[in-house]
Amino acid sequence: MLKEKKIGVLGLAFKQNTDDVRMSPAIDLCGRLLKEGALLRVHDPKAMEKAKAVLKDVTFVTDMNAVADGCDALVVATEWPEFKKLDLERARKAMTHPILFDGRNLFDPKEMERLGFIYKSVGR
Repeated sequence: MLKEKKIGVLGLAFKQNTDDVRMSPAIDLCGRLLKEGALLRVHDPKAMEKAKAVLKDVTFVTDMNAVADGCDALVVATEWPEFKKLDLERARKAMTHPILFDGRNLFDPKEMERLGFIYKSVGR
């Protein structure tokens, strides 16, 4: 049911502080979302150039705070320290649905609820 849904993905690298996308769970996730028909807006502090070789038909966004613009959901896929500084108020207002899947447990569930997000923290 992801056809035409716009999903923002934060993090493409295998792990923080690298541009390596080989064996990256984030790249695998993007591939699955694309197969399901999702439209992706993606950002990574270092790995976007390398990701362009393996991800086609996605929108690469240079400003992490702009990734959420018009999105139905946002996914944190790589644990970059920068993502903890994400402008969450801006993100919520810019999204069509304030749904955030946090695969790295970067955010506090109570704070996310207070900000009006439907917050899904993976593995907590």
